[in-house]
Amino acid sequence: QMQLVESGGGLVQPGGSLRLSCVASGRTVSNYVMGWFRQAPGKEREFVAAISRNGGSADVRDSVKGRFTISKDRAKNTVYLQMYRLESDDTAVYYCAATTVVWGSRRQSEVYQYWGQGTQVTVSS
Repeated sequence: QMQLVESGGGLVQPGGSLRLSCVASGRTVSNYVMGWFRQAPGKEREFVAAISRNGGSADVRDSVKGRFTISKDRAKNTVYLQMYRLESDDTAVYYCAATTVVWGSRRQSEVYQYWGQGTQVTVSS
């Protein structure tokens, strides 16, 4: 089993920054494709970003491209989501997830086997 614990969420003004952390235990993140998803009130959960097993490939959704960066620290068994120039539409609960499936399926939430409890990000003035 793998446990994922997110942190780093909070209230931030538009244009501000946050860094979300996802600490894994029980398994090593090097063996998993790691992803970040988010769910806003009344909306479906959506893909935000993913990083490959060795960290050599990353993918982010178009609406956050150039503002969000995903990274993996294998020594700390942690995945990060650095968020810059936050907008009100970024308000959501952010979830970290892990999957063993191939990189090509990274945007599909249903293929992720492990999920964290989520951390709230609120962008508001």
